[in-house]
Amino acid sequence: MAIAAPFNSTRAPHHMVASADHLATQAGLAMLALGGNAIDAAIATNAAIAITGPHLCGMGGDLFALVHHGGEVWCLNSSGRAGSAASADAVRADGHSVMPFRHDIRTVTVPGCVDGWVALHERFGSMPMSTLLAPAIALAEDGFPASPLLVGSVAGVDDTGRRALHELTSQAARPGARVRRPGAARALRAIAEGGRDGFYLGEFGEGLLALGGGWFSDADLTEPQSAWVTPLRAAAFGVDLWTIPPNSQGYLTLGAAQLADTLQLPADPDDALWAHLLVEAAKVAGFDRPDVLHELADGDQLLHSIRARAGLLDLERCSHLGANGTNGDTTYLCATDASGMGVSLIQSNASGFGSWLVEPNTQINLHNRGLGFNLQQGHPGELRAGARPPHTLSPALATRGSDLAAVFGTMGGDAQPQILLQVAARLFHHRQSPAAAIHAGRWALSGPVTGFDTWTSVDGPVLEIEGHAPPDWAAALTARGHRVRVLPPYDSDFGHAHAIIRDEQGFWSGSADPRTRVGSVAGN
Repeated sequence: MAIAAPFNSTRAPHHMVASADHLATQAGLAMLALGGNAIDAAIATNAAIAITGPHLCGMGGDLFALVHHGGEVWCLNSSGRAGSAASADAVRADGHSVMPFRHDIRTVTVPGCVDGWVALHERFGSMPMSTLLAPAIALAEDGFPASPLLVGSVAGVDDTGRRALHELTSQAARPGARVRRPGAARALRAIAEGGRDGFYLGEFGEGLLALGGGWFSDADLTEPQSAWVTPLRAAAFGVDLWTIPPNSQGYLTLGAAQLADTLQLPADPDDALWAHLLVEAAKVAGFDRPDVLHELADGDQLLHSIRARAGLLDLERCSHLGANGTNGDTTYLCATDASGMGVSLIQSNASGFGSWLVEPNTQINLHNRGLGFNLQQGHPGELRAGARPPHTLSPALATRGSDLAAVFGTMGGDAQPQILLQVAARLFHHRQSPAAAIHAGRWALSGPVTGFDTWTSVDGPVLEIEGHAPPDWAAALTARGHRVRVLPPYDSDFGHAHAIIRDEQGFWSGSADPRTRVGSVAGN
């Protein structure tokens, strides 16, 4: 038997926030207590964790959000674009066949996070931006206790990265150590006082231009990175599932869920056959992602293609599907309020501290989202000036009719759609509580190196199984032909997933992922 969920779901009648850091959750809850709405709470929560969780996210990263309001779902793509000097030929000329992973400004796109905050605030916010950012500013100026995961991430940075990230590496030496970030505080004050221009055209933008050495132009920073787009929608497990269209890989969550919904899933999700069928659905949905995902791809057509290859599902044995040729650090948060508004927001540096480069004025670390670009000549996702890269970030939202059913999401690099598939099946098909769905042991398909190479590994992905998953999973899935690796219980390689649902009594019911170590869910 699997280990029982050690905590019950948190319930509240009015509003709720869940995030990967309890200090950030409290920042969002404070906005709701002041009369703010779910958007106000989400911005405050994200700003706070941008300070306390620089190994996950920050103002140097990207943002996507889904908002349920007034019976409609709104979708914000605030992923950044490559600089005006971006050139795949130049990167190939330096001997690269794939995008550089670390220590290279060419993997940095213009960060979309702050533009995302501004866009969300302009459309839905009800409180001044200065109020929403105040908790984060206090954390940055007064200091916050380093979390165990921040300390562990610092320990994994190489010598070059440690020099660039010296503000963090010199302070986050042990869990609980006080960390101050005065430059990030100045950036937040600039946003509160001057909006997006206070950030992109101020101290941060000036430093980014200098660090880029011509990779970025003034015009790159003048043009907002965010855009309201049409969300992607599909019916599965008795609900309508919503996500971000390309350049996001969110279509994989929806496509795999629709495949799984056609199968006779075992009644008990602890059954190893349950895991096998979902693994195969994820593989059939995702194996060609490197070839087909780019910012101009048609999400509905990608879903149609997945449904059309349902015949590839192997109900008994491990299939060997591959493209040409899990970890990853991100933060997911969600918030709901008394009006029924729900926000599903994901924000990321891509991998750990991102590029391991920092903007020199504010010491804000910069993401490496450009790693999603392709260097194959003529590929639709090829690096080019002004393009958005293929993106792993993929928040989710569920509705029943026009009513919000759930907001949920996770970090996890390539594995995000696989984790969300498992959470969605547990929440909606098996009607498990948020705590049961979030705490349950998971599986994830993983490449050999980065967590962003699942579908490009020559040998195909390994099936990783979490240590507290049902004890017979490893042997049973190995017998079906899967290459299995068992990792520790509650391991961060299996994501930081959170969920808030509307329960049968009309209350909000939620759970934060214990894999975060310091995450929390709270409501009122």
